[in-house]
Amino acid sequence: MDKNKIVLLFPDGVGIRNYLYSNVFNNLNKDIILFHNFDRETIEAIKENTAINEEISIPSYKESVKEKFLRELICLSRLHYNNSKVNNPTLLTNWNWKQKGFSKKIFYKTIELLSAFFKDYSSILKLERMYQKAIRQNSFYDEVKTILKQQQIDHVFCSHQRALNAAPVFAAASDLGIKTSTVIYSWDNLPKARLALRADNYLVWSGYMKNELKQYYPEILSDDIHVTGTPQFEFYDDPKNLIDKKSFYREYDLDLNKKIICFSGDDIKTSPDDPDYLKDIAEEIIKANLQNEYQILLRRCPVDFSGRFDKVVKQYKDLIKEAPPVWYFSKSKEWNTVYPTFKDVKLLVSTAFYSDIVVNVGSTMAFDFGKFNKPCVFINYDQQNQNDKRWSVKTIYQFQHFKSMPNDDAVIWLNNKEEIIDKIIYKKEWNSISNLKEWYNIVVEEKNNSASINISNLIKNRNV
Repeated sequence: MDKNKIVLLFPDGVGIRNYLYSNVFNNLNKDIILFHNFDRETIEAIKENTAINEEISIPSYKESVKEKFLRELICLSRLHYNNSKVNNPTLLTNWNWKQKGFSKKIFYKTIELLSAFFKDYSSILKLERMYQKAIRQNSFYDEVKTILKQQQIDHVFCSHQRALNAAPVFAAASDLGIKTSTVIYSWDNLPKARLALRADNYLVWSGYMKNELKQYYPEILSDDIHVTGTPQFEFYDDPKNLIDKKSFYREYDLDLNKKIICFSGDDIKTSPDDPDYLKDIAEEIIKANLQNEYQILLRRCPVDFSGRFDKVVKQYKDLIKEAPPVWYFSKSKEWNTVYPTFKDVKLLVSTAFYSDIVVNVGSTMAFDFGKFNKPCVFINYDQQNQNDKRWSVKTIYQFQHFKSMPNDDAVIWLNNKEEIIDKIIYKKEWNSISNLKEWYNIVVEEKNNSASINISNLIKNRNV
């Protein structure tokens, strides 16, 4: 009996949007099996817009102390190694240096001390081999191996390279001779040293990301790294994803006669001062008496449940409108239990299409808006009364993924509150969309076929 089944692992909601809601798996001629730990309501909702043939619950996974210790030691050792390769100390901000609780402090302090002995790359690879052995000693590995064997799976696909339970799943698949593919989740992920699993195929957005993967993980063969693009930007090319203008404006209480400034929020850890930046924009628009010409549309991060914008939205309710992400929420409201509806795809596309400009702190939304030739403003100043004194935009823009920016003109830099009207309203110092497009083409390669077709063809052709 020929095996003709592919198992899909989606550790977070963005993977569902980018790979299930796009056309990646529509023409594979395979049975699509979702390997998941979603609740029943979420599964039924996902099925409405996807071609899932079957779904199987993932067994409960409890990471052993040994697995966690090795995984974290590998991470910190790799962060030091990566820093030595690119000389960028901000890489070390991806490690939590201030743990809470006595046992955690002891656990992580031990790792920090030991990491000094694993500076040589061969020693890091030794740790990787120890970790691969450890995950195979977990009962979860045996349970998954049994399921994959019984189901006659011929390919396992994962949309995020750092998912903890994906590492033993991929190990089980490899030991059964099942082909495996993983996506590098986003353009900023590779320097963070969180590649938890080992696969036959690594799918990246661009040649730039492929070179990064080779730089940080030289043991991975170049032939196993595939530049496919990413399907998340294909939604902008389909007019069917646009909400009718009158319907869009009516649903979100927008004025058809005013231009829209989109403020896209990050999560609270990435940008704790977002509410203050939003308030700054509202204050300056009113001060300039431009509230009859402009309106602000707030799209918060889908996993931000803090309610931190409520006060400023209420204060400027006539100026600031909200377009909340349309996602499913489990009761736990953990980031990996929140999943998008297909309606949210249309909301995001329509927000970019109808808005005049987007403002944020270093977000990938610059590329979303760039698809419609809309400029992006990167906020580049700190608040005087910062919510988190350890945080600064000066650190944010030193992150390694911003080194991909070909020049400073790719976005508009908002350097202080006093520049808001000039930079956001009048777009001074904004030359053209070409610089943003150039940056987009470095990070996201759109060549040959679409990303969906590239990924689908890869799975077909590498399934030997």
